[in-house]
Amino acid sequence: MAPPAVLMVGTGEYTTGYVGGAASTSDKKVGVVGLTLFDLRRRGKVGDLSMVGVSGSKFPGIRDHLHRNISQVYNNLDTSFTSFPADHTTDPEAYKAAIDALPAGSAITIFTPDPTHYPIALYAIQRQIHVLITKPATQLLRDHLDLLAESRKHGVLVFIEHHKRFDPAYSDARAKAARLGDFNYFYSYMSQPKSQLETFKAWAGKDSDISYYLNSHHIDINESMVPDYQPVKVTASASTGTATELGCVNQTEDTITLLVEWRKKDGSGRLATGVYTASWTAPQKAGVHSNQYFHYMGSKGEVRVNQAKRGYDVTEDEQGLIWVNPFYMKYAPDEEGNFGGQTGYGYISFEKFIDAVTALNEGRVTLDQLDARPLPTLQNTIATTAILHAGRVSLDEKRSVEIVSADGQWELK
Repeated sequence: MAPPAVLMVGTGEYTTGYVGGAASTSDKKVGVVGLTLFDLRRRGKVGDLSMVGVSGSKFPGIRDHLHRNISQVYNNLDTSFTSFPADHTTDPEAYKAAIDALPAGSAITIFTPDPTHYPIALYAIQRQIHVLITKPATQLLRDHLDLLAESRKHGVLVFIEHHKRFDPAYSDARAKAARLGDFNYFYSYMSQPKSQLETFKAWAGKDSDISYYLNSHHIDINESMVPDYQPVKVTASASTGTATELGCVNQTEDTITLLVEWRKKDGSGRLATGVYTASWTAPQKAGVHSNQYFHYMGSKGEVRVNQAKRGYDVTEDEQGLIWVNPFYMKYAPDEEGNFGGQTGYGYISFEKFIDAVTALNEGRVTLDQLDARPLPTLQNTIATTAILHAGRVSLDEKRSVEIVSADGQWELK
């Protein structure tokens, strides 16, 4: 069977590394999605590639950016793709024509503003197209559950790009935590510098918040570590002021903390506490693009992981001291001059999705079997969406929010 064709939905920083007419100033100067899929095509794991955005006028600049920064760096790696809409045209619903052009069994990646995840994913699912969605899966719990039902109806895989599951330290910590008794306490922190508010100014505070964007990482890790627990209550708190001083809309939060009560599913009454903090107003020159660490405590031991400073730093006259993270995406060429980042957990996240799609298309695996693995499928990430949605309600309504789940049914109260 031919490898699946893949459509990249969204043309911004994460897909191409092209922001505001130039390379991103973040650590994703050549993107993640496009580079990974171009290399997977080189390796024969994916077939035809296409890309869709709202404005076709960006594509000449994107093609030039990819040619200069990818093709000319990695042995003339093929960066060609079919684009939607046509150059010099604008169409907010161009994704429909792009999806319609795909044969059944193909796949799409969705790296677009959070409110668009649900309609784009639903359109693809109903046309028997497999879907990978950047986190958060959806902003609303009901939309997550609807996508799950539709994906089962049409027999397609929906995978959430929770790449931290494939971080070797986090993955190993999850395995060790299983031997540390009952879940008792989890604390996490993740931040990015104020410059991200410029990158995300089109939607920051208007369409989504920093909790959806960053807390989603560690909530998912926590969910994957404690399958015998379920979240039952969320209370959110936020800091404000800095983002609005930088020109964001008035309702933009700087830092959001979610306090979550977890309950063991066996009826024993055991409770645990999760605290998840995310910020996009960290210092501009902190040496790392993203601070990220957590502390997990069980009844028989604890785990601490700090993935901000990984024992690798580079100092330059202009930018000063930075701590580098090649474990996510390693952009250095290999000894033959090809892209050499196949071991990065950012890359692995996409490869796991493509391998699962191929196995599903060829009848070698079922959706139930994929859900039984520690993969971030829709079925395995319901609690994360429930917590994130409850956190938003808690902030908006200034109250604690209950999460009720039984027999596969979930709702917020």
